[in-house]
Amino acid sequence: MLCFRTNVRQVFSTFEMPKSSRHPSVSLSKQQLILRHAAQVFCEKGYEGASIRDISRSSGISLAGMYYYIKSKQELLYLIQLYTFKTIVTRLEKRLKGVSDPVEKLRALVQNHLDYFLRHPVEMKVLTHEDEALEGEYRKEVLEVKRRYYSIALGIFEEMRKSGIARRLNSRVAVLSLFGMMNWVHTWHRPETDPQADSLAETMAGMFLHGVMAEGHESQELKSARIARTGIAVAG
Repeated sequence: MLCFRTNVRQVFSTFEMPKSSRHPSVSLSKQQLILRHAAQVFCEKGYEGASIRDISRSSGISLAGMYYYIKSKQELLYLIQLYTFKTIVTRLEKRLKGVSDPVEKLRALVQNHLDYFLRHPVEMKVLTHEDEALEGEYRKEVLEVKRRYYSIALGIFEEMRKSGIARRLNSRVAVLSLFGMMNWVHTWHRPETDPQADSLAETMAGMFLHGVMAEGHESQELKSARIARTGIAVAG
C-alpha cells in the first residue's frame, strides 16, 4: 500500500502523545516517537501487514524498548485513533463556542476537519483505512468519541432543518455524506496544486449547503459565488 506523499518530519512535528501513559514517570518523547513511526508504518503497509518489528526498525528503538512503552500493535492503533479523534472534537467544540448560526457551525465543522487532516495526512489515512481493525475495549472507547463527533454534526444539521434553512432530508444520510466527502480527501489532494484547508473547506461547505438548502434560502457564500459568476458572464 502506497503512503500519501508527504514530508514525514513536517506531518509529525505537532503530534503529541495522549496524557494517559503506562509509565507516567518517564519522558513521553520516546512514546511520541513510537507513535509517529507506528502511524507511518501503518500508512505504508496497512495495519495487518505491519509488525512491531517494522515499527522498531523504523523508530530505531529495540523490540525490548518498544514493549516497555506499549503492550501491543492494537494499543498503538488505539492510541493513534483515540488521540486524533479527541483532538478533532476538542478543537471543534472550542470553535463552536459563541456561534449561534447553524450554517456558520457547519462551516466551522468542515474547516476544522479539513484543516486537521490536511496537516496530518498520515493519521488521516490510518483512520480511514483501519476503521474496523480495533477490537474489544479499544474499539469501544474510540467509538464513543466518534459517536460524540457524529452527534455534534447531526445536531448542527438538525438545527438547520428546524430553522427551515435545510430541506427535510434524512439527517443521518446528509451528515454521513458530508463525512464521506471529507474523509477521502487524502486519496486525491496534492498540496502543491490543490486548495489549502480554508479554501477547500469553503468549497466543500458550499457544495454541501447547495445540496441541502431549502428553497428561498441561500448562504452568503453561495450568493457571492452566484454574483461572481454573473459578473463574469456580463463581462464576457
